Amino acid sequence: MSHNIIQVVTGENGRKKMKCEISQCSKIQGTAIVLIKKNVLNILHDFFDKLTGKTVSLQLISAINCDPDGQRGKIGRPAYLEKRNTTMSTPLKEGEVQFQITFDWEEEIGVPGAFTVRNDHHDEFYLKTLTLEHVPGHGSIHFDCNSWVYPAKFYKKDRVFFSNMTYLPYKTPMPLRKYREEELEILRGDGKGELQEADRVYDYAYYNDLGDQKHARPVLGGSTDHPYPRRVRTGRGPVDSDPCNESRLPLPESLSIYVPRDERFSPSKNKDFLVNSLKSIRQLIGPELKSLFDREFDSYKDVLTIYEEGIKLPDGPLHISKGKNITLEILNVIFGSDRKFPMPQVIQVNELAWSSDEEFARELLAGVNPVSIRCLEEFPPKSKLNYKQFGDQNSSITKEHIENKLHGMSLDEAIEKNKLFILDYHDVLMPYLRLINEETSTKIYASRTLLFLKEDGTLKPLAIELSLPHPEGDQFGAVSNVYTPAEHGIEGSIWKLAKAYVAVNDSGCHQLISHWLNTHAVIEPFVIATNRQLSVLHPVYKLLHPHFRDTLYINALARQVLINAEGVLEATVFPGKYSMEMSSAIYKDWIFTDQALPEDLKKRGMAIEDENSPNGLRLMIEDYPFAVDGLEIWSAIKKLVKQYCSFYYKTNDMVRQDSELQSWWKEIQEKGHGDKKGELWWPRMQTFDELIETCTIIIWIASALHAAINFGQYPYGGYLPNRPTISRRLMPEKGSAEYRELETNFEEAFFKTITAKPQALLGISLVEILSMHSPDEEYLGQRAPGWTSDTEPLQAFKKFQETLEGIGKRISDRNIDTKLKNRIGPVNMPYTLLFPTSEEGLTGKGIPNSISI
Repeated sequence: MSHNIIQVVTGENGRKKMKCEISQCSKIQGTAIVLIKKNVLNILHDFFDKLTGKTVSLQLISAINCDPDGQRGKIGRPAYLEKRNTTMSTPLKEGEVQFQITFDWEEEIGVPGAFTVRNDHHDEFYLKTLTLEHVPGHGSIHFDCNSWVYPAKFYKKDRVFFSNMTYLPYKTPMPLRKYREEELEILRGDGKGELQEADRVYDYAYYNDLGDQKHARPVLGGSTDHPYPRRVRTGRGPVDSDPCNESRLPLPESLSIYVPRDERFSPSKNKDFLVNSLKSIRQLIGPELKSLFDREFDSYKDVLTIYEEGIKLPDGPLHISKGKNITLEILNVIFGSDRKFPMPQVIQVNELAWSSDEEFARELLAGVNPVSIRCLEEFPPKSKLNYKQFGDQNSSITKEHIENKLHGMSLDEAIEKNKLFILDYHDVLMPYLRLINEETSTKIYASRTLLFLKEDGTLKPLAIELSLPHPEGDQFGAVSNVYTPAEHGIEGSIWKLAKAYVAVNDSGCHQLISHWLNTHAVIEPFVIATNRQLSVLHPVYKLLHPHFRDTLYINALARQVLINAEGVLEATVFPGKYSMEMSSAIYKDWIFTDQALPEDLKKRGMAIEDENSPNGLRLMIEDYPFAVDGLEIWSAIKKLVKQYCSFYYKTNDMVRQDSELQSWWKEIQEKGHGDKKGELWWPRMQTFDELIETCTIIIWIASALHAAINFGQYPYGGYLPNRPTISRRLMPEKGSAEYRELETNFEEAFFKTITAKPQALLGISLVEILSMHSPDEEYLGQRAPGWTSDTEPLQAFKKFQETLEGIGKRISDRNIDTKLKNRIGPVNMPYTLLFPTSEEGLTGKGIPNSISI
């Protein structure tokens, strides 16, 4: 006899949903623990009662005996949910309910390897787990389900769930093979029609849903002009005026955009704040945004009021555009009702230290975008832009600008000793400068920033070059000015302004390239392909699956609210309507293997191979917090992947002969990253080492890399002057009114130049949301029990957890080492973005398993 358990939750919009956790426990009575709002308690209890009887049926599938046709495992007689458990040895989570279920033992079934479930209720439920106890000759068998089961009318065949056994395709027991193959066929779909909530289809599409009839945007993906990773297909119809573009959902439905139901936020995940905020933010974008606040920031002290006193929302009626429905309720969702913004960490200890040259430079190594700085290998810096199209774009920084700042070294000596570094946004921005500066309200420069590594391990800025296209045409090259550090007078004000232009560039390139493109966008095809080509029984699926949690949904929300035409990013980041097009231009040079942390560091000249150094790399800057912590995390992930995979793949031939693995890798190249098809840098997936490196890169991108560049957004960027996102006017020319203003009142001139107050408040609100950890976040090294039945992989995972714990302790130790000046800097802000775990909320630390926000 076996007994099982089911859980129930309340779904979106208060609609009742069932969440089944079936935990088979022999001779254990069921219990129902329902933690919900009182006004729906009786309704849900009645609903739970209706699950018993013959509403939900389960049938075991044999893993050892086939039906007479020899194609499928024998199926047992139906069993039905019985009473709810009332005596639980382990407390249930909020919203979880457990039911008993009794299967008749049938000798011909033998060992169950799967089961079917049929839902004859009119609502869906979430099936969490099923555990069979006292299976004759086998003990207990666990099924890790974690999936929504819709009413039977939505399926051509009853849902099938497999036990937590792990099999390569050719090692799958014969009775389960057909079920394994059919499940993948269902997940791949037929490529037709608009997909609905109950569909479980993973398919590909271009980014052709960003624009609308009023605001056209180019299709990203499928062309050499605008290559891009693929996103999940929704199948919506085309825009009437443009059959190449997919229609967008109207505002009330926009956050119900299709992704497979299991990819949406879990019922227990506290994301209401995120969803409601994004919905409200979308309604606020437009000209009416500017009318909500009656004046600009005019001083640093003025900015501090949003943390110390809160935001003063408008009084009286709101003047809004026709068709908008902006209310004070919406504003309160975004900005809070008399709510003060949390004090960003960068100014918690010292309100002024952020503005120092040392902190400006330190944040390139330990800030929210520590992946752009490079070692300078030639002087002057040279451009790679096409000379015929853009003319001479080489740097105008001369030896005279910097040589007297090299602490007695010659320029050649400084380069030879790897003492010079560069933050180079020249070639990235120059092709778009004319468009941005002439067709948007933004006024920016292409920039190069040179820095010198001092003996104490800190960097100091040497020069900033700001460049514009030649007024007579791109082919005539760049017009550039070089600025060098100064502390006082007009020269000091100009230098501060030059740093602000660089910060604007760094903020925008961080958001669009380092963050969106190189984590969110590039990982989505791997999520899709893994679900289409790797069975849940496959070891690589089990390894990677936790690192894909919520990614498809957060990306879909981004397409609806953040990266779409007239969306939040276009409103708050300097490229405006050219934002996504610019990220497409950068994707042309994307190389998957270069996203391995060691390869990234070597490519940027920040490290060289050295077998005598930790992790086999010697850093050019010993105190490079992102790299030091990151290499430890990288090595721990790679060790886990190697130990895990070595249990299943004993030879290179086993990698080559794994049909699902080969189909997965082929599809990623040819469909998921189809615009990169045929690139020679793709691993061939012919060896064990290629499998290890590939899986390590995927996990690194989805976990640690994303954490390092996401969760510092508010701690560093929540204070606008430190990371402005827009510049609204160019450097003032000598003799102009703006120049005189700069001489007499720097702060007023500064705030007239950087992001305007409405966009600033919107941007700060957004990065606060995006920097939050949810209460049920799953961090690196955390997995639900029962994810596999194989002992050696479980032991490897336990060692991984212990390794991460040790890394966390070493990070804490480094942060109190006074010799390591880049760990805390002038702002006294410890570098914790790669600390493995975190509490919920705005912590500036913690590595979630996946890109979940």
